[in-house]
Amino acid sequence: MKKICYFSLIELTAFYDALGIELKRNRTERIKGRENGLFGVPLAVLLENDQKKVPGIKVPLIFQKLLLKLEETGLETEGILRVPGSASRVKSLHQEIETKFDEDAFDWDQVRNNDAAGLLKMFIRELPSPLFTMEYLPAFISLVEKISQVKLQLQALQLLILLLPDASRDAVKALLQFLKKVVANEKKNKMTLWNVSMIIAPNLFIYKGKRANQEEMLAAATTAHVVRLLIKYQDILWTVPTFLISQVRKMNEATINNTKRQLMFDKGVRRLLRRKTMERERPEKTESDIPEGVIRVHAPSHSKVSMAIQLNSQTKAKDILARFHCENSHTSSEKMKMQTQRLHEIGGNIGQHCLDPDAYMLDVYRANPQAEWVIKPKIS
Repeated sequence: MKKICYFSLIELTAFYDALGIELKRNRTERIKGRENGLFGVPLAVLLENDQKKVPGIKVPLIFQKLLLKLEETGLETEGILRVPGSASRVKSLHQEIETKFDEDAFDWDQVRNNDAAGLLKMFIRELPSPLFTMEYLPAFISLVEKISQVKLQLQALQLLILLLPDASRDAVKALLQFLKKVVANEKKNKMTLWNVSMIIAPNLFIYKGKRANQEEMLAAATTAHVVRLLIKYQDILWTVPTFLISQVRKMNEATINNTKRQLMFDKGVRRLLRRKTMERERPEKTESDIPEGVIRVHAPSHSKVSMAIQLNSQTKAKDILARFHCENSHTSSEKMKMQTQRLHEIGGNIGQHCLDPDAYMLDVYRANPQAEWVIKPKIS
């Protein structure tokens, strides 16, 4: 993802230049936030603290809990997000959460849905740096002000999402998944996509410590349009474009080739290789002898741990998963494993790549013939 971020900035700059638009970026400033507590604490600090309790977590626990509370009881509440909760109750709940959340002593059943929505918006507003980061806020706004075609807006938006820090990108994704569920229940909660975007946008684009001036208030409709795009098209915005993956592969291949060249010029290595060649016995048949278009798929956590599969132009990643499902579906535990696992491409000219179930495997194989293919839990 670090390489993807690097390429995304290059692509976004070239994209804006081609459209005759200046890519405006705010100067990044070191913003101090609280180091303890929950509200007003930087996302990175919250994650660092939470990962001590739940290793590998990607979204702060308090943010997850607020979203979960609203998903469980608030999706059908009329005017959820729009109708404010009691200011005094929200303030009291805020203080209680700060003191009791870490000890799991806070009673979430006492929280009314509209108060939970108020706490969610408060959490987002009080972040020391906005979810979309200080640096790229102008770029998010200009993509709507300067670009009229939705397709081009989405191209810019996708590249901007890839530029966000991991903590921000994961938190935004969790929020948008929740907002999509709110809109899906609009018949009961009376919250349309337009309603939701108009209410949430100010919380995302006007951050703590910055007063909203007249110009920013006039930009409310623009920022709401950005949020509408994010909610409506979120499924494609979190997919890394193929051309960026291809650039990463080329960079990795260049690095590998340079390393090989350096090794070949190392006299000590050359002597060692010469000696090994002379001592080597007749080589045994290895994985490299696998015929063209055949891959060996490994599934370490299943009873059948390996399988050679002949690829054709129609073979998809989900077809390979289905083959293993048939071979390993003898017990309920095996069935549950298969439901949560994906095929991964590992090594060669990529680090690790969780393949989309609809990926055409022959194309992926040709792009990275030296890769290993492993079935394991999906990585977010």
